[in-house]
Amino acid sequence: MSEQTIALVTGANKGIGYEIAAGLGARGWAIGVGARDGERREAAVAKLRAAGVDAFGVPLDVTDDASVSAAAGLIVDRAGRLDVLVNNAGITGSAPQMPTSVDVATVRAAVETNVIGVIRVTNAMLPLLRRSVSPRIVNMSSSVGSLTLQTTPGAETGPIAVAYSPSKTFLNAVTVQYAKELGDTNILINAACPGFCATDLNGFRGVRTPEQGAAIAIRLATLPDDGPTGSFFDDAGEVPW
Repeated sequence: MSEQTIALVTGANKGIGYEIAAGLGARGWAIGVGARDGERREAAVAKLRAAGVDAFGVPLDVTDDASVSAAAGLIVDRAGRLDVLVNNAGITGSAPQMPTSVDVATVRAAVETNVIGVIRVTNAMLPLLRRSVSPRIVNMSSSVGSLTLQTTPGAETGPIAVAYSPSKTFLNAVTVQYAKELGDTNILINAACPGFCATDLNGFRGVRTPEQGAAIAIRLATLPDDGPTGSFFDDAGEVPW
């Protein structure tokens, strides 16, 4: 097997995911660009390669079992293992998301992608991660999923969003459960908040750049072996649950 570090970033064809791929690739890593849109995926791979990154495309729809299984097979064929998984793919869900009037299909779609999709991909990649010397998993969450912040008067938690925000709370809880089960292994898994970045996910209304948002994921993806696991971080440090 290659000694080169191998990472897979889901939803890596644009925005924060792309910048995570670029940042990790700048370290000399081989980066799997996971994305379901073939044209955008290959455009991102070409752009990364032009910047000197060893990037390769990974067709990946996190809501589809067959797609995720095929993605794991592709990585097996290419590298035989996986060192870092960044679960970045996510959706906000359609608006409005007021609890009393939301279409339950909107909630279901957010959970399917933001939570079940993460579980689906993580479980498919775990056998490959177990072959790594220093495996890392980073789940891209958001401070809007913090129940502490949501119940703190005056805290900035964005608009009421009964699909998106609770899906990130759910993801945080899932991250903790993985950390508990994997506590006796060398796999470190943490949740990351990129901050309010200007991406098409929010209509480019954010105040941070995607590159700034990628920084915390890159830090958690490169933790030392004695680094934390089962925690939630942004650039300033730990985020309250």
